Amino acid sequence: MRYQNDPDGARLPIKIDTTSNGEFTPRPLAPNSIAANDLAQRRADEHARRKNLSRRSFLASTCGVASTLLAFNEAHAGFGKTGGFYQVPVTAAMDAEAADDALANREFIFDIQGHHVNPVERWRAKSRGMLQGLKFFPHGKCDYLDPDSPLGHIQCFTGQAFLKEMFMDSDTDIAVLTFIPTTYENMPLTEDEALATRELVAALEGNRRLLLHGRVIPNLDGDIERMTEMLDELDVVAWKTYTQASVDGKTGWWLDDDEYGGPLIEAARKSGVNVICVHKGLPLPNVMMAKNYEYGSCRDVGVAAKQNPDMNFIIYHSGFDLDVPDEGYVDGDNPHGIDSLVQSLRDNNLGPGSNVYAELGSTWRYVMRDPDRAAHVIGKLLKYVGEDNVVWGTDCIWYGSPQDQIQAFRTFQISEEFREKYGYPEITPEIRAKVFGLNAVKPYRIQPAEVQLHLNKDPMQQARENYRGHEDPSFLTYGPKTRREFLDLLRLTSREG
Repeated sequence: MRYQNDPDGARLPIKIDTTSNGEFTPRPLAPNSIAANDLAQRRADEHARRKNLSRRSFLASTCGVASTLLAFNEAHAGFGKTGGFYQVPVTAAMDAEAADDALANREFIFDIQGHHVNPVERWRAKSRGMLQGLKFFPHGKCDYLDPDSPLGHIQCFTGQAFLKEMFMDSDTDIAVLTFIPTTYENMPLTEDEALATRELVAALEGNRRLLLHGRVIPNLDGDIERMTEMLDELDVVAWKTYTQASVDGKTGWWLDDDEYGGPLIEAARKSGVNVICVHKGLPLPNVMMAKNYEYGSCRDVGVAAKQNPDMNFIIYHSGFDLDVPDEGYVDGDNPHGIDSLVQSLRDNNLGPGSNVYAELGSTWRYVMRDPDRAAHVIGKLLKYVGEDNVVWGTDCIWYGSPQDQIQAFRTFQISEEFREKYGYPEITPEIRAKVFGLNAVKPYRIQPAEVQLHLNKDPMQQARENYRGHEDPSFLTYGPKTRREFLDLLRLTSREG
């Protein structure tokens, strides 16, 4: 059989669904997104029939991707959502050359937010009930990894699956493997396991294609003291932290406070790794997180960045808040959402080109369902944070392969109406290239020669090109899709022992 994954072609290559990364409760799709998926399915039938292809063969092609994006444009427009759109020629649904021209890889892509969980052996120590409760992970087994395993659903989150989804089934060149907020004992991915995954990738291509964060939560006993150890053992490229993290369930901390934020920044400075990646925005309904949601605000970012010009602050999720509407920015009291980041920078006279970067993990993926909101989010970040300071991240493997996020951003355009009304820039090929990878090169201190290496025919690229003739993308998403599934994951990451 040519395709082991989805041989009937039931799944669309652009995955618009309710999947969460575990940091927010899954949200139902709005009518425009439901209509978009329905129309894309009908168009797939029509175009596959006209091309005399199976649905799976068609949807696995760039024509299938183009057909899906064009259907999304049509459906969204029917709901009056035209602030953003996918700039794909109509002919691309049937013409492979036109589809390739619109969608094929042409940028260096550096994904600074990737995830996987630990090997299956660790899950065997958990209760049978918990294993059954995690059956939602892939909504089916990862048969291509271990067809006989009763824990095939967990295999979908391991290092091997991460390798396939991130590097073989997407155009990603370099990625950063990061950590979720939990106690050291309960980390679903330990530092040793992250290191093992990096070595697995290195063995394939001999270069630093997968980089590692060091997770540090300054109000947890011993975390700051462990930074030197992490640096020595893991060769971390940045520090990942969470201002919502709480030891009493009530209060978090701020980047600009003297008790926790200041010591963390000073420890990072002394380590020689001057990049602090801080989660802001998404609510993190975790037992370790403060019940007071104010700590998800970006109000401290501008203050800390101005006080520490030698440090780089990467704001993960860009402060995005699902429950705060995104429209044009207005100066005033903006306690949450992307506007809180914009206001914090403006209040501290930090314009485009500062030492603050806005990361798109989960944010871009969520707003793909609403082109108006997507236009506002991307437009505001480019206008106020700066086209040199917006960086690419996808939060995959929760959302499966990041390829659909890449293809969607590769073709997304802000409407002329929104550009004129709100002062947003046109998204040019140069801006896309910056966001996809060239912007993150600076804070992560990747040398241009290393970038060029990955753009050339290194062994990993050769492996990917060999695979392209036999590609079998899953088109799966792996994170929780319902409130019940979300609570299952929450119990897992909060579980002691």
